[in-house]
Amino acid sequence: MIRFNRAISPVSVLSFDLDDTLYDNRPIITAAVQAQLDYLNALPGFGQQGPQFWQHCREQVAQQQPELIDDVTQWRQHTLRLALAKLGFKGQELAQHANSAYQAFADARSNIAVSQEVLTLLDKLSQHFRLIAITNGNVEVERFNLKDKFELVLQAGRHGKAKPHSSLFDQAAAHFKIKNSNILHIGDSLDSDVQGANNAGCQSVWLNNQAHVYAYKGLADIEISDIQALTHLINK
Repeated sequence: MIRFNRAISPVSVLSFDLDDTLYDNRPIITAAVQAQLDYLNALPGFGQQGPQFWQHCREQVAQQQPELIDDVTQWRQHTLRLALAKLGFKGQELAQHANSAYQAFADARSNIAVSQEVLTLLDKLSQHFRLIAITNGNVEVERFNLKDKFELVLQAGRHGKAKPHSSLFDQAAAHFKIKNSNILHIGDSLDSDVQGANNAGCQSVWLNNQAHVYAYKGLADIEISDIQALTHLINK
């Protein structure tokens, strides 16, 4: 399915969200969180803190340092250090366990294999457009088979404020010395991807293939139910 809600003006850059747009991120995140939990549960005292301990630490970090909400990597790393400090770890031992727990998460987080069909689609699109990625997530693209597919990868926190803020879209336009409207952003989230692209003056594609309720009520320029529908951008 492909539906045009507005006429598309010429674009030179296709911007992709990553998680849940080019691959199903749900089992990946589940495995990454479990890998971190397995490491922490092996430490004395952690398992006795109860199921809400991690969430309480996470919320405490967000209250103390609200700027970290835009950087999920730093947020997780700070939460690990706070949780371990509450367990009585200090100094080098605290730093070692925090780093090792995060590495367990990061290794599983990047254990991704994007399908050959999606890789082929990106190769076809790259013959007509410049391809970039704009993500709020902390996946390390260079660690799996998307590593050579994008000219530019912008991540929230590391490079600017998270979508739907315009920061990352503005940087992409500045990088290529083009107008924001020359960027077409593709993503699964109305709240972050479509709202962010629309607010930044970019054009937007909503990949509507998940049963999710969003707060944002604006329209994407294009709505699709299958990522392969992007071939229409070549054939039209």
